[in-house]
Amino acid sequence: MGKIKITYGEHVSQFGELHIPETSGPWPIIVSIHGGFWKSKYQLDENNDLAVDLSKRGYAVWNIEYRRVGEIGGGWPGTFLDIIAAVNHLTQLKSLYEIELTKGVTLIGHSAGGHLALWVSSNSKFTDETIELMVPIEKVISLAGVTDLEHMLLIHNSQKPLTSPVLDFIGGTVEAFQNRYDKASPANLLPLRTPQVLIHGTEDRHVPIELSNYYTKAKAMREDIEIVRLSGIEHFGVVNPTSKAWKSVLQYL
Repeated sequence: MGKIKITYGEHVSQFGELHIPETSGPWPIIVSIHGGFWKSKYQLDENNDLAVDLSKRGYAVWNIEYRRVGEIGGGWPGTFLDIIAAVNHLTQLKSLYEIELTKGVTLIGHSAGGHLALWVSSNSKFTDETIELMVPIEKVISLAGVTDLEHMLLIHNSQKPLTSPVLDFIGGTVEAFQNRYDKASPANLLPLRTPQVLIHGTEDRHVPIELSNYYTKAKAMREDIEIVRLSGIEHFGVVNPTSKAWKSVLQYL
């Protein structure tokens, strides 16, 4: 059936593209969240090849867009609210399309999208505006995800004169906004009590694999978590269906 653009809000970036398999349903559903350090110049088409490949394999894929830094409402807290709203919108789509929600959804997030996928699974209530998550999360697969905002900020600060995108996303430094970091960073929200898989390339220069030290902290809290370190794979290899890394993603579906 192809790809269908569907809005879940009034803002131009509050929409998703639902990729429908050619096979008969009901289909298991995957929510795809793209990265790009939460910046508006990066869009959901970064995960388009991923979504197309998975739909060919019999999954319905809800590839979502959201308000990002550089847009009105992007960053804290709008981006977070959009992710919850987009996932919740599946409760409406299931009556229109043959989507299987009984067992919950699998979230696949790349880079900053990995951060958002882990975060939404925590169902953190960070403001009075926070929308309750209405869809059960079966599993989160973080592909080169920003698992720890404070750690990512430290890495960027060591690469001066680079200004970390984390600052624009959260609104400022840890010292000024510790409360936001506590409510926005997956590492500060453990235990999530959601099955998690971290897949990370050893040659990643955008989000270094040391961010996956999150795994050690999560494991100490007895989280259901696995880590896959892919030798020789860079940042975008994990979302490229033609990459040898893609087999590692598929095996966890």
